[in-house]
Amino acid sequence: MGLFQVTAVLITLAAAFSYINYRYLKLPTTIGVMAIALMMSAFIIAAGSLGYNLHDWAEGILNQIDFEETLLHGMLAFLLFAGALHINLDDLGAQKGPIALLATVGVVASTFMVGGLTYYMLQLVGLPMSFVYCLLFGALISPTDPIAVLGILKTAGASTSLKTKITGESLFNDGIGVVVFLVILQIARGHEATFTSVSLLLLREAVGGVFFGLATGLLTFWMLRNIDNYQVEVLLTLALSMGGYAAAEALHISAPIAIVVAGLLIGNQGRMFAMSEKTNQNLDTFWELIDEVLNAVLFLLVGLEVLIMPIDRAHWPAGLAAIGIALLARYISVASMITLLRPMRTFSLGAIRILTWAGLRGGISVALALAIPRSAERETILAMTYAVVIFSILVQGLTVGRVVKYFSIMQQRKSAPPPLKPR
Repeated sequence: MGLFQVTAVLITLAAAFSYINYRYLKLPTTIGVMAIALMMSAFIIAAGSLGYNLHDWAEGILNQIDFEETLLHGMLAFLLFAGALHINLDDLGAQKGPIALLATVGVVASTFMVGGLTYYMLQLVGLPMSFVYCLLFGALISPTDPIAVLGILKTAGASTSLKTKITGESLFNDGIGVVVFLVILQIARGHEATFTSVSLLLLREAVGGVFFGLATGLLTFWMLRNIDNYQVEVLLTLALSMGGYAAAEALHISAPIAIVVAGLLIGNQGRMFAMSEKTNQNLDTFWELIDEVLNAVLFLLVGLEVLIMPIDRAHWPAGLAAIGIALLARYISVASMITLLRPMRTFSLGAIRILTWAGLRGGISVALALAIPRSAERETILAMTYAVVIFSILVQGLTVGRVVKYFSIMQQRKSAPPPLKPR
């Protein structure tokens, strides 16, 4: 099958599953699509055991899709830009302390906690793995992906500050997490890595990404100010997301960070000073549609990739234990960062537990796991990654709304004035 045929199959399945979910399951779209894709994968595997050769057909299609290339070097440019476009810069600035710590120190701390705990856990379950590969798993599982949970947070009555923390953290920790992963992957491949070389790489990737994002964002902003035609202006933002991402990768700087910075600039300064109301409306409609379609396809792929995962029964205990390790590391890193900031700012009731439970893992973790060269370690890491991602989306994603509502009610009761005593 050619590229068009494969794309047609994916879009058709995503549309069909979205329809089924909307009519019958009533789940958030991304969660519903992935759940149906997982059920379809289970059905195909079961049909294969009964003699119906559907597995080879499905595997043939999926083998033509490079998940890592598709997400990290394609879809991510659109998803990050669409997410950044709708973030209010004032809200982000008000939460810059928690976001900066969670997206940088939090990711690095989680990487080492997950790596250390995984190292000892794998020895206990009879799947020993070198410490550097355990760190590799820690690096790819630490970045959070709130795509599936943001809609739930809106309907659950989450505060603006909470939604900003979760969204802002995820937008920036994608870039940091990818850089940390690439550094550890180089070490795993036998390349020498000194403190100086690692520091320079992080500095070039992160700082270079910020300045490149500002430069391309400002250039697009200037062009938007000089015209008033929404078709051309929407096309300019599309060029910014695609061209900026590709150029950043060619320059070996963090493309995710560059696109987030550019998206924030266009979504705030661009809206206020360079676009008409009509352009704003069409821009929102265009990017919301892009976001919805790509998310549906992404979570469809996450559910279908199970068909080509080399997962053995021996990996099941490791996968279950990895879920607990990822949650524990997330809780400790969030609690540590918030504890550091408590003397300087106040946090809503249950902030640590909400941020822990709302820290979903998604397609980026799967893509990074698939980027590891083929080896026995890769198979174990893939199994653990999938276990964490599936639990994260299906269990955490479907219950985080209740957690938010519970603490919102408790916060209201706590802040309510005491009842008057009868005389």
